[in-house]
Amino acid sequence: MYRELHGSAERKAATFGLRKVAPRACVADSKPYLRAFLRDALENVGFVIRECDRADDLGRVLANELPDLVLLGIGADGIDAGGFLKTLVRGEFAGKVLAVGARDVVIMRAVQQVGKEYGLTMLPPLGVPFAAEALRDRIAELLPQEPPPSPVVHVGEALHAGWLELWYQPKFDARTLVRCGALALVRMRHPTWGVVLPARFIPEARDPYFRDLSEFVIRQALGDWRYLLERGCPPDISINLPAEFLRDPLAARNLYRCMPAHSAFRGLTIDIDSAEAINELGGICEIALDMGLHNVGLSINDIGANWSTLMDIGRFPFVELKVDAQFVTGCGNNQLKRTICRQVVELARGYGVRTVAVGVESRDDLVAVNEIGFDFMQGDLFGKPMPLTKFARSSLTFAAKN
Repeated sequence: MYRELHGSAERKAATFGLRKVAPRACVADSKPYLRAFLRDALENVGFVIRECDRADDLGRVLANELPDLVLLGIGADGIDAGGFLKTLVRGEFAGKVLAVGARDVVIMRAVQQVGKEYGLTMLPPLGVPFAAEALRDRIAELLPQEPPPSPVVHVGEALHAGWLELWYQPKFDARTLVRCGALALVRMRHPTWGVVLPARFIPEARDPYFRDLSEFVIRQALGDWRYLLERGCPPDISINLPAEFLRDPLAARNLYRCMPAHSAFRGLTIDIDSAEAINELGGICEIALDMGLHNVGLSINDIGANWSTLMDIGRFPFVELKVDAQFVTGCGNNQLKRTICRQVVELARGYGVRTVAVGVESRDDLVAVNEIGFDFMQGDLFGKPMPLTKFARSSLTFAAKN
């Protein structure tokens, strides 16, 4: 085999670098659950991913996708490492190869040695288990240096092509640390640019596709709730919608029709921006009252220094106040931020509604949020937004530990 590989290695063409912005990777492993884990790890740092479990499939990926990185899951009972190396050399692969597997085993050392001998660019192997920082260090040179253009693509095209999906960030009880809900956040999985954040494709409020996007978020969130229900972990879900959408009577009626008629469904929470709510507080209060009768609660999002404008309201039909992350992150060491957080919590207690601390990033933030008396919290300390399937797996894992 090695003589065959040697001849192919000498003919290797320089294809690395033909990608646009988002780097591309192929995850090659025989075990589906390991492919899913490695796919999630790479997607979190911006890769567009393909998967394969056989050398033939890898050959097709090399020919069609021009990946910058091939990640080989190596194990004694895993893929045919020799067959995959042979395919890489015959395919004149000029990108990087990263072997992932147990440390200090013979096969890992052999893969590195054979790959280097026959002209493949082998990155330092990654032993399992590994930290996210270790993976990022290995592939740092492949990460994009420039952001994709804004907008990447019109949201109407994304809706038509099926590129949009919801990711979920868990919400926790601030006292018990029990997972109790999730915030749904829209993402675009673009075939060229990879996973794209909403700031690069959300249209202006008056864009005719904004309503279509809002309806997509509602349908998808409730469909995802049913998916999680089937797996025994249905959370309370919050979504973001503009006040303009909620003022449309037809949109509201369509929303009510979507509500699941299931005993496990405790209601849908809709976050609206505090600036929108405060500017038209009377009308928003009427909407909140009506929606409450249909098992939909309105939450005021991004509360901060504007908290005092919500004082002394005769009726307060909202279910929740969410403090802006800029006042929560670092509140453990910043007296001004702590003061604003405390004032919002006291305001909410006066109205009998719950509070959420958004942006808990450190242990100091966690301690401060607990001392101030928040009801719930969310932030990267507990989990970043993640795709639905990963959220479902993490929910089951969390439930098993508790």
